[in-house]
Order: sequence, then structure tokens, then C-alpha cells
Amino acid sequence: MKFNVTIDRDENGIWVVECPSIPGCVSQGETKDEALENIQDAIYQCLQVRAEHGLPLTIETRQIEVAA
Repeated sequence: MKFNVTIDRDENGIWVVECPSIPGCVSQGETKDEALENIQDAIYQCLQVRAEHGLPLTIETRQIEVAA
């Protein structure tokens, strides 16, 4: 499965990665590569927990265009 993720840096320079289609699925790392590796494990574990609790595995996300 493929998931879109967002990548950002916090005020301390830590890379924060979030998977918007899985509520609460967030990870981080000292480098961008580390953060991306960590989110893969977080996605796997979030999907397992959601399945165990009978929750939908993902929520729908879309891209929209906003006129500036």
C-alpha cells in the first residue's frame, strides 16, 4: 500500500512526518531519512491497532485548490 505523508521540521530541527489518511499517525527523526523510515513502522502499527479495534483503516483525503 502507498500512503501520502507530510514532512516538516519543528522548532528544534527535528523532522516530523505525518500520514494524514490515518488519524494520529505521526513519527519523527533527527534526519529526514530517519523520519521517513520511522513513519513506515508507525503506519504499519497504526493500521494494526485500527484493525484490532474495528476502526476504518484510513479516512478519505483529497487535494483541493484554493484561490489566493
